[in-house]
Amino acid sequence: MRVEPAAVSAVHVYPVKSLGGGAVERARVELAGLRHDRRWMVVDPHGEVVTAREWHVLLSITASATTDGLTLTADGREPIVVAEPAGPPDVEVGLSRLDRATSAGPRADAWVSDLLGEPARLVWLDDPARRPVGTNHGGSGTDPLTLADAGPLLLTTTASLRQLNSWVAAERAERGEPASDPLTMLRFRPNVVVDGDLEPFVEDRWQRVRIGDLEYRFAEHCDRCVMTTLDPSTQQGGKEPLRTLARYRRWDHKVWFGVRLIPLAQGWLAVGDAVEPIA
Repeated sequence: MRVEPAAVSAVHVYPVKSLGGGAVERARVELAGLRHDRRWMVVDPHGEVVTAREWHVLLSITASATTDGLTLTADGREPIVVAEPAGPPDVEVGLSRLDRATSAGPRADAWVSDLLGEPARLVWLDDPARRPVGTNHGGSGTDPLTLADAGPLLLTTTASLRQLNSWVAAERAERGEPASDPLTMLRFRPNVVVDGDLEPFVEDRWQRVRIGDLEYRFAEHCDRCVMTTLDPSTQQGGKEPLRTLARYRRWDHKVWFGVRLIPLAQGWLAVGDAVEPIA
């Protein structure tokens, strides 16, 4: 039997925290993660982060990076092009390890507020070095971080998703529930997806991995929240995958899928890159 080597099957960039992103063929890897990934976020008038956990409609917005900003699109609305702000950080924000971000301006605020039906602001992180990866999340204290929850880059594998979908199907059958469509990887919002002849959840054991020409070190396993129960296409919620993960992938009072990595150098990440665990 021919063994397929592990390789990158998809690369995803999410320019705005909690908004839809897009698949790309290649992306520039910086020490804080993929270029343009999660450099923006939506906050309420008090600077508290607004996420799709509470505001499911955020997933209906697609954010696409441009060379000097981003474009926001949503069904039934005129797209808006937002430039990277030039001013200093001027908005107090309630995000761990970050005190201020930079306003995108009243025009962007109005576009987001109109879609939410509530006052909101769009803000930008000028320098990821101002927000290091927490030492409790595998950081050294100086590793830069974007507006991502905890780590620069999230990796998942198709082998693990296939196993999860098999567990979900068995769980539904055991409970006498009708079969459902398989969960898609987009529910987990990974930056890089790896395919090949892999054991399910083998990524849990990778302490260091080479992807293409670059090496990455393991930061931590990724704990999963209620956002994974939202269908990214319809924004409708359900019980999976958290119900099944709680049965098979629960420890430390959390459930887990995917691993967070920290780049050890800058370069490129592309679909088709070979993936080789080093340790």
